[in-house]
Amino acid sequence: MILENLLLEHEKGVATLFINRPEKLNALNRATIQELHDTLKTSDENPEIRVIIITGSGEKAFVAGADIAEFAHFSSEDGAKLAAKGQELLFDFIENMKTPVIAAINGFALGGGLELAMACHFRIASDNAKMGLPEVSLGVIPGYGGTQRLPQLIGKGRAMELIMTAGMIDAETAKNYGLVNHVVPQTDLFATYMTLANKIMRNSPIAIAKAIQAVNANFISGINGFDVEINAFGECFSTDDFKEGTTAFLEKRKAEFKGK
Repeated sequence: MILENLLLEHEKGVATLFINRPEKLNALNRATIQELHDTLKTSDENPEIRVIIITGSGEKAFVAGADIAEFAHFSSEDGAKLAAKGQELLFDFIENMKTPVIAAINGFALGGGLELAMACHFRIASDNAKMGLPEVSLGVIPGYGGTQRLPQLIGKGRAMELIMTAGMIDAETAKNYGLVNHVVPQTDLFATYMTLANKIMRNSPIAIAKAIQAVNANFISGINGFDVEINAFGECFSTDDFKEGTTAFLEKRKAEFKGK
């Protein structure tokens, strides 16, 4: 796969995707969204990849927003199609992947960049990171799930304020709000996400995929998350991972899971 807007690195079960458009502060355009989808899909299907990291190249930006020049002259219909296609291809896709996806926010995460980070299963940030949804200052609203995921993560009131003021918050505020899990110096970002990835990789990839499914179910209208959890719990009992995990526990040894 030839990548024009991404860099991809593999290291001991971890795939790190660097969004690589430094001249645009890694802004998302349609080509980058398609590349991200294709690369994430391939990684999700690769049994050797157990954790995926999304970050930005350079030290200034994770993703500084969507590429405004690409849609500045769109009609209402074009705008709606852009949002629908982007959500399907990337943002909803990431949220429902069976492989854990961590956003490593290494600088500005604005607009579509923050929406990308929020679609990941959880987030860590460097201490220089700034986050916000400035779309209303351009006469539009967040269109890649921002109005839905931000209230889920930080509460309705804080989300309303952040969206309506088009303001930015720093990494520590984001941590206090529950938007990111950890804040570390930028030089420690790689070591931090690798430590978290290694902790995840000790566990059953099948069980992790089921857990992602069950947690997400709570946020789907018309779906009973408890029922999804019950069914997923039961399905785990028929897996080789369950047999290995329980046997290893009873034999007082480390479990060796085969992969997803």
